[in-house]
Amino acid sequence: QVHVVESGGGLVQAGGSLRLSCTASGSSFTTYAMGWFRQAPGKDREFVAAITWTDSVTYYADSVKGRFTISRDNAENTVNLQMNSLQPEDTAVYYCAHKMDSAGTYYYIRRYEYDYWGQGTQVTVSS
Repeated sequence: QVHVVESGGGLVQAGGSLRLSCTASGSSFTTYAMGWFRQAPGKDREFVAAITWTDSVTYYADSVKGRFTISRDNAENTVNLQMNSLQPEDTAVYYCAHKMDSAGTYYYIRRYEYDYWGQGTQVTVSS
């Protein structure tokens, strides 16, 4: 069983920055991809960013490209999401997700592809 835990959410003014962190513990898989999703009130959970195990290849949703940066530290089993130039429409609960990937070279952008999820951390951006 993989335990995924997010941290770093909070309240920030528009234009500000936040850094989210995620730790995946208990994984018996030697290589795995990670991703971030978010869910705003009344909306579906949507993809934000993803990263591969090998070489940390990244992929972003168009809505956050150029503002958010995903990174990972495999030795520490952590993945981070640096969020800059935050806007009120970024307000949501942010979820970290784990996906076993034996090749280590893929990222995943669909919810159903991920096998373990964190409980989420709230990000609120005031105008």
